[in-house]
Amino acid sequence: MSLAAARPLITVYDDKNASAGTTVCLPAVFRAPVRPDIVSKIHNEIAKNKRQPYCVNVDAGHQTSAESWGTGRAVARIPRVRGGGTHRSGQGAFGNMCRGGRMFAPTKTWRRWHRKVNTAQKRYAICSAIAATGVPALVMAKGHQIQGISEVPLVVADKVQAFSKTKEAVVFLRRNKAWADVAKVYSTRRMRAGMGKLRNRRHVQKLGPLVIYDQDQGLTKVFRNIPGVDTIQVDNLNLLKLAPGGHVGRFCIWTEAAFKKLDGLYGTWRKASSAKPGWNLPQPKMANTDLSALLKSEAIRKVLRAPNRKVKHAVVRTNPLKNIRRMLQLNPYAAVQKKNAELISAKNIRAKVAKIAKASGKPAPVDPMAKRNAKVKK
Repeated sequence: MSLAAARPLITVYDDKNASAGTTVCLPAVFRAPVRPDIVSKIHNEIAKNKRQPYCVNVDAGHQTSAESWGTGRAVARIPRVRGGGTHRSGQGAFGNMCRGGRMFAPTKTWRRWHRKVNTAQKRYAICSAIAATGVPALVMAKGHQIQGISEVPLVVADKVQAFSKTKEAVVFLRRNKAWADVAKVYSTRRMRAGMGKLRNRRHVQKLGPLVIYDQDQGLTKVFRNIPGVDTIQVDNLNLLKLAPGGHVGRFCIWTEAAFKKLDGLYGTWRKASSAKPGWNLPQPKMANTDLSALLKSEAIRKVLRAPNRKVKHAVVRTNPLKNIRRMLQLNPYAAVQKKNAELISAKNIRAKVAKIAKASGKPAPVDPMAKRNAKVKK
């Protein structure tokens, strides 16, 4: 929610940066949820709708007579230029890997250039972009120089709409401390990086303020010669102007009449829009964004279950057939069985060795258990 919601009255300033003596109520659209994700996605889609189709010539790379030599000649099967008497004959042709061949997957004019975007999504994005223009932190984060202006959003008297000379507009911007943003535009004008500089797009520069008006009484011609300054009519607000690049927080200068029309254009949470049938402002995901205060409130804490502070350690399950400790927990007699099995095995081995020695006439080997067995008999 916009921080400006805490001060719902906005002062109107005249062309000399003095209070005009009137205030206007902050439109409800400035309290709409700011959703940069929606703004970025919708901007990306609708920006595609001004593209013009382009493609390479359909005959490019195929304007030669070439045929493959086939197999059996120890050369690739790529088509080769026919004839002789020149370096070109026998060279590969047509393929995208060949000199003078066509590109891979030649571009076509019937590509899907444009995108359909839901009307409700476009309106949601515009509401978010408008709300972001009323948050000084977002406007400054976008790079606008608004340290000297009186208030955000900046609302000026309707006299600005009747300007007839660019000199008047420059004086107006200087007196309202908005010229620093235009000066930034002058200082950022630079040569474009890339091939666009060869295609009549030689220079790039940052954007300055956006002047939003209600009645054009000469205002558009006055401001159009100031670099970086854009003008737009309030009924035709465009996301490409409100959030250029898909980034919210453009510095906007509103005329009083345009500012007052916002409630009728976008409605409130109590009243639907009069210009857009069936449209209400989008509901924020959280009415109160102070999460720490919510978690500490008694109304919420008393319905939560008590914290479970008992630590339950996980028991490692082992295989008793491989782990003797686990087997002894299950069957303590397993140790006796295991020892008896070892003794019986050793006894059988000794009996076998004695039998072999007796058959071959050799002396029987010494019984390692004889001494222990004698003690047991005693």
